[in-house]
Amino acid sequence: MKILHTMLRVGDLDRSLRFYTEVLGMRLLRQKDYPDGKFTLAFVGYQDEDEGAVIELTYNYGIDKYELGNAYGHIALEVDDAAATCNLVRQRGGKVTREAGPMKHGTTVIAFVEDPDGYKIEFIQRKG
Repeated sequence: MKILHTMLRVGDLDRSLRFYTEVLGMRLLRQKDYPDGKFTLAFVGYQDEDEGAVIELTYNYGIDKYELGNAYGHIALEVDDAAATCNLVRQRGGKVTREAGPMKHGTTVIAFVEDPDGYKIEFIQRKG
């Protein structure tokens, strides 16, 4: 078994695609409209789906906002330099919610950003 993707419901697919591709640097891998079901699926990632896990962005026609609830945590991305990545996200119009620094009770350098729908994305700085 392997993880294929994580699905996030989004309120504005174009806005979300801009964030994941232009701010985080992912590629749009595929997108398909399902008019009979009234939804569109778009898959984004850093590598092709057969090479690793990706994110599925689901847009349900006519729904522009979701409540995230308190069970969802975040998506984690490994980065070379968390502070530099935060600066890049800010330059590209993204929202940094926790600046780079050591995690509480540890030494791993982390940072958090937020996508347009409020989903948290953690940057974990590669060690060494």
